[in-house]
Amino acid sequence: MNFSQGTRGIIRTLAIVLSVALPLAITISEADARVGGGGNSGSRGSRTYSAPPSTTTAPGTAQPMNRSFTQPGTPNVGTPAAGAANKGGFFNRPGMGMLGGLAAGFLGAGLLGMLFGGGLFSGLGSLSSIIGLLLQIALIVIVVRLAMSWWQRRHTPASAYAGGPAEGPGAQTSFRTGLSGFGLGSSQPALEIQPADYEAFERLLGEVQAAWSNEDVEKLHTLATPEMVSYFSKDLEENKARNDINKVSDVKLLQGDLAEAWREGETDYASVAMRFSLVDKTLERTTGRLVAGSETPIEATEVWTFARRRGGDWELSAIQQTS
Repeated sequence: MNFSQGTRGIIRTLAIVLSVALPLAITISEADARVGGGGNSGSRGSRTYSAPPSTTTAPGTAQPMNRSFTQPGTPNVGTPAAGAANKGGFFNRPGMGMLGGLAAGFLGAGLLGMLFGGGLFSGLGSLSSIIGLLLQIALIVIVVRLAMSWWQRRHTPASAYAGGPAEGPGAQTSFRTGLSGFGLGSSQPALEIQPADYEAFERLLGEVQAAWSNEDVEKLHTLATPEMVSYFSKDLEENKARNDINKVSDVKLLQGDLAEAWREGETDYASVAMRFSLVDKTLERTTGRLVAGSETPIEATEVWTFARRRGGDWELSAIQQTS
């Protein structure tokens, strides 16, 4: 099977487009400049790697942590393989496993092969090349099946995750309390959350965003755990290195639900799904020129986990995106 020069040119062009578009598509979800960088950071105690229950505000599942001081409670933690699995990137996200290696290998071999005139459809004049093509087709089928399986597991209802509440006669439907836009989640929490706690959650949403916008690390230390402040400080330093500054304003809570609340020893935890609007823009630090974002408010839905020591105040302990 031979291709004309024009067909080879089309294939090479498609390969170039895919090689450029794929990394862009992978990183586009991480382009948010607001506090937390649109990522998944922090700790939720023993439930750090258990998905918070879904709520009316966030009916999907929260994404797994990609930055956390808390290590997964598995026997493989600390081994080189486990360390590699915890790194960021589309093909190394938790749960990808063998799929990541197969997909990355296939994309690398296929795209580079097409770029240099080889790859998927070249050299089919021999039996070995035909067998190679069949093997590559089989590999595509395997990758697609694994991807579909992973996608189904990723969107399993939250009650199927470890730490999720069991459905039953005692479960309560979501309702609005009339306070600050917050409602109750899908089940009765193990730790009772009072109206004053909801007020604290909404206040922290605005104060954390304001301190981030002002690059006030000292203020952030009073609003968030040391772990979260370490991430914020790192992100702010990266902004400075790029000569950028992120400005967030007009933060308004639109809807919120308590996903779960529990106590571990002397520490209380509450995970809250929040949908809020804000003006998010990035400016060039020296000139004030708009680099990204606009004056138009956007909406975001995230799960924020708050923690407090017995008798202390609530602090931001984790931020997770929803899907």
